[in-house]
Amino acid sequence: MISLKSARDIEGMRRAGQITAAARALAGKMVRPGVTTLEIDNAVRKFIVSQGARPSFLHFPGPPGTRPFPGAACISVNDEVIHGIPGKQVLREGDIVSVDVGAYIGGFHGDCAGTFACGKVSDEAERLIAVTEQSFWAGIKFARFGYRVSDISHAVQDYVEDHGFSVVRDYVGHGVGAQLHEPPEVPNFGKPGHGPRLAPGMTLAVEPMVNQGGARVKVMRDGWTVRTADGSLSAHYENSILITKGEPEILTQVGDLRV
Repeated sequence: MISLKSARDIEGMRRAGQITAAARALAGKMVRPGVTTLEIDNAVRKFIVSQGARPSFLHFPGPPGTRPFPGAACISVNDEVIHGIPGKQVLREGDIVSVDVGAYIGGFHGDCAGTFACGKVSDEAERLIAVTEQSFWAGIKFARFGYRVSDISHAVQDYVEDHGFSVVRDYVGHGVGAQLHEPPEVPNFGKPGHGPRLAPGMTLAVEPMVNQGGARVKVMRDGWTVRTADGSLSAHYENSILITKGEPEILTQVGDLRV
């Protein structure tokens, strides 16, 4: 069942979203040559806890036979699409680094992601990052009362494919709130006019995952890390949003919270 949030719920989600967005911003500032993904993860974890929240992803249950997720953030480098496990990997000039973070406080989760350039990157990598983020904004033009979920999906897909890239189909966005993953699913592809009708109080995590090459992906032996099947670069951008009677509200904004 899709949860429609009350005014009180929405205030709680704004707080969670603010912390989450600030954690994403902190991670982005740390992306530079010589830094390890574990150093970024530790900083994100420390910041979220300092705000009285807890990292949503830390110890999140994995697929059968895998360990719970060990990090506060999913940090995915280059051809890693999502769910990269933080570790000893040292970032190098030219890498692109996707950071997905969540924070839970007061009964609600925030969820957001972004892809950051490590030093000077190729023109094509810069374009991939920009198109991925812009596809989110193209999609949420349709995140309005009366439209359907797939109207968002179709707009994301159109924007991405018009720019020569492909959208990942094996993983999708989702509702977000008291649970990190709630109904409905929000794909980044599909025909318009399908799926649940959007209504005020719905809160969604819209998250384009875009590959430089083909759309196919593969899951690594750790059971978490997802890579492009062809080894091409991948980028990720996400915000938690609120459906209103007018323009959608971005819940994962830093606001006046200092990082």
